[in-house]
Amino acid sequence: MILLKNRLESSPVEATAACRIDCGGTLDIKTFYYPLRHLSPCTFNMALDMKTRVRLLPYSAGEIKVSSSGFRSEVHRADRAPFSGPLGLVFAIATYFRVEGVHIEITSKSPPRSALGGSSTAAVAIIGALASALSGDDGTPPPSTEQIVLLAHALEEAVAGIPCGMQDQLAAAYGGVHAWYWPGDPGQPRFKRTEVLKKEEYATLERHLLVAYCGVPHQSRDINSKWIEQFVRGSGRHLWPEIVTCTKEFVESMIAKDWGAAVWAMNREVDIRRKMTPEVFDEVGVALVEKALTLGCGARFTGSGGGGCIWAMGEKQDIRTLGPEWVDILSGRKGAKLLDVRIDPKGLEVA
Repeated sequence: MILLKNRLESSPVEATAACRIDCGGTLDIKTFYYPLRHLSPCTFNMALDMKTRVRLLPYSAGEIKVSSSGFRSEVHRADRAPFSGPLGLVFAIATYFRVEGVHIEITSKSPPRSALGGSSTAAVAIIGALASALSGDDGTPPPSTEQIVLLAHALEEAVAGIPCGMQDQLAAAYGGVHAWYWPGDPGQPRFKRTEVLKKEEYATLERHLLVAYCGVPHQSRDINSKWIEQFVRGSGRHLWPEIVTCTKEFVESMIAKDWGAAVWAMNREVDIRRKMTPEVFDEVGVALVEKALTLGCGARFTGSGGGGCIWAMGEKQDIRTLGPEWVDILSGRKGAKLLDVRIDPKGLEVA
């Protein structure tokens, strides 16, 4: 075990990473992109400046403490820390690095379990912080951004015990507005990145967006598991090629800044998913989506839906009109609100 207590007393370590909104999610899971590889599947995401911050602080030798906003703090012996429960992934990462005498403090600007990729974002920030704290111990260079992503994904998938996608870790680490392609070929890299919009274009994009938190946490495992089960069984598998096509058309429309075409592709993709799993939206979500559609906008759940956040896209005037309408709908549920978001260009940052 590596005792961090002494070095953190003189120099605490901090890292931040970005959450995201997305389109085409689930296609980043191997269960889907290997059988669909002939279609060149991709996912799309935008990193948001509602960042997750991780601080490494000194703690009692032999122990690990984890504090995370929205969850009860836990303290465990470093050699007995459980990988189950809401903080299990954090303890799994700490165990991977064989550290003790550390308090991992996690704070997030996004609501807990809001379907913005929070657990993956935290994992990227924790790995970045621990790698920085341990750098120089054995002369090995710190991990690259890609290595951090691959490790965060591998540990999350191992702890979850089910297939997991990688797009959340990628947005957290790289920031920006990207399409991520999944070759599904052992001889190729795990993913390929395409920058959809450059930093100087973010301000324009932001005027075409709304993001709302629906006031209830999501359960990504439930809906993702249904999609996976249906796909493996062959039920509804014929719908996934069109999801791939819609996502790729959405990306191409975003590159061209053709907002109308992007809205069409976005709404079509959501329609298909609602056929498979109507529960991706609850009653508040349905009201938000229906209002967006009446005003010519697109609306989509983030992640795999079932609570959390919904985001909208449309022409600037339509989005300006939609904003107050969404505020009125959200006012009927405690905790629900519009989120003030900007595109984050940086992703993972370590100090």
